[in-house]
Amino acid sequence: MKSPFAVLALVALVAAPLVAQSRKPLIVQTNSAGDSVMLIDPETDKVVAEIPDVEVIHGAAAAPDGSRLYLSDEALSTVDVVDTKTMRVTKRIPLSGRPNNIAIHKNGLRAYVAITGAQGGIDVIDTVAQERIKTIPILGGVHNPFITPDSKYVVAGSTGGSSATVIDTELERPVWALHFEGGVRPIAFETNPDGSTKRMFAQITNLHGFAIVDWAERKEVGRITLPDLPPAQRNSEGIQGSPAHGLLIAPDGQTLWSTSKFNSAVYVYSMPDLNYLGEVKVGLVPDWLTFSPDSRKVYVANAHDNTVSVIDVAARKELRRIKVGQVPKRNITASLPVDLSGTN
Repeated sequence: MKSPFAVLALVALVAAPLVAQSRKPLIVQTNSAGDSVMLIDPETDKVVAEIPDVEVIHGAAAAPDGSRLYLSDEALSTVDVVDTKTMRVTKRIPLSGRPNNIAIHKNGLRAYVAITGAQGGIDVIDTVAQERIKTIPILGGVHNPFITPDSKYVVAGSTGGSSATVIDTELERPVWALHFEGGVRPIAFETNPDGSTKRMFAQITNLHGFAIVDWAERKEVGRITLPDLPPAQRNSEGIQGSPAHGLLIAPDGQTLWSTSKFNSAVYVYSMPDLNYLGEVKVGLVPDWLTFSPDSRKVYVANAHDNTVSVIDVAARKELRRIKVGQVPKRNITASLPVDLSGTN
């Protein structure tokens, strides 16, 4: 049986632009209580573009060629397709329910949207046809989908079902699952030299830290607890059952970074041994993070400050805070076509 991507890959090849466009890495910052998405230039650390008329955007994913952004729109229960030349929505794809986060296959032919609620799951989007082609039900619905670096699997993290369900992207069905004592929040992956998945790290409801999962053994093998503060010094706002919410390995694979809502900080661990390296104080309720492609900076969305903290990775120091929209949460780094004079 041929891969479901075989025909689509040919279509995408034929449809691809004949002339390569100049592209630039940008930080795509959603504003979960606002009506726009902002793009930050990591060279200047300034907002250089804004996508208007997109309300209550939960997550974002970028086409590999940078031609489109896909935004999960909670207000309309759609995926909003954005043309990155104009930064305008060109289509809204109806979903099976209210979405949370979104992920995309590295070939760009499928996007995977988390559908929350008891009847939720993963909506599979054909990005060539720009339509939903199926829903994969997941017990308790899905909060965040995370795709492994080799794109062989999508992991559906469920807060309602307290599980991480692994979906084979070729078969487009679940193949195994791991259950925890609480809901599954952000996930990060460590790879083997051949690019396959070695370990998965997962933040869990009410855990101020993260679980360590051996991918081949399909089991939890340890936990890291973040440094603590006395209760009187902890932040108590915006915890939402996730004292640690934001987890990512730097592109160079040298460090793992975790946010702490309790401590208004991010914590750094060496890879692969997970030795503690230090702390960087940020704004109130750090909720997500992303890196510049060269691993020199990390961008932390401070949900209750309406800012993004810019951190020097080597110095482990906050450089500045960028004012953004209302309640910034999910962010990604994307290589997008831009006019370097400042106009898209």
